[in-house]
Amino acid sequence: MNSPRKVLVTGGAGFIGSAVIRLLVGEIGCAVVNVDKLTYAANLSSLKPIDHSPLYAFEQVDICDHEAVNAVLRRHAPDAIMHLAAESHVDRSIDGPGDFIQTNVVGTYTMLEAARGYWSELSEDRKARFRFHHISTDEVFGSLGSEGAFTEETRYDPRSPYSASKASSDHLVRAWHETYGLQVVLSNCSNNYGPYHFPEKLIPLMIIKGLKGEPLPVYGKGENVRDWLFVDDHARALWAILSQGRPGESYNVGGNEEIANIDVVRQVCALLDELAPRPDGGKREEQVTYVQDRPGHDFRYAIDASKITEELGWQPRESFATGLRATVSWYLENTDWWEPILDGRYTGQRLGTKTAANG
Repeated sequence: MNSPRKVLVTGGAGFIGSAVIRLLVGEIGCAVVNVDKLTYAANLSSLKPIDHSPLYAFEQVDICDHEAVNAVLRRHAPDAIMHLAAESHVDRSIDGPGDFIQTNVVGTYTMLEAARGYWSELSEDRKARFRFHHISTDEVFGSLGSEGAFTEETRYDPRSPYSASKASSDHLVRAWHETYGLQVVLSNCSNNYGPYHFPEKLIPLMIIKGLKGEPLPVYGKGENVRDWLFVDDHARALWAILSQGRPGESYNVGGNEEIANIDVVRQVCALLDELAPRPDGGKREEQVTYVQDRPGHDFRYAIDASKITEELGWQPRESFATGLRATVSWYLENTDWWEPILDGRYTGQRLGTKTAANG
């Protein structure tokens, strides 16, 4: 087992990154350096449970800034890098693809080059134990029909600027392993959900709009299917991959919970009706509104996670029912986390409708 003592996490103030850091520092006892530019979706308050720990350090750095990344690596001397920093919202990639190319492609290149330079100067023992873990998405595989599931051997077929940028970054990571020998592992995950999720994503958006009595916008007929993975289960999977995964290998991580979007919304509505009934006694499902579908909306994603289960012994602890209840309860109890976001960075507006070229 390769259990690093200090890990540099890029994008650690984001949704998945903060879950990883809370796990590493709070449960595993691993030192963490959080490297984050603090863009719109980053939120340092997601790290309050551990931010006073002597095991935690924060560096506000743009991953595209090679010299700044080099300085952080020299200063903190990590045993591993978990690269999560990314632009990740498909709708935003439709409106403004340039940011996705810059962060997801150029940023990953910059991190790989900085890691390669740092790794090449380590002692032979530390060089052998070093890992660069690149965290990606199942969206790089494209869209499925009504049957089948993505495996680690599935052909790449990205359909959006977001998934294309992530596919590009995956290829770069594999190339740096094959060409330079950098010790890398990769993972591709299904849709994450859970506490601390930025409100533009489906589940938190439905929770918050449901509480406010606003329309609940569902794309098309709501028939698109996703495999849902509770974020804390994903964090545990990522640690297993980093500490036990074989260099050069990729691992798919999924929750084995395929659900159509409309059924996700209906389950959110039912939980809100139970835990926070409407003052007028009405049902939240009455707020559902079907809106024009977004361009290039993939029909179905499904993950075959048998490799990580068989090789590393990981499997999700939460079902969608238990994870969703925990998530809705968290948003009801932590309005102080999401209300400031709605006051400034995001107000619940529809994204992903700009299909004309931008100048």
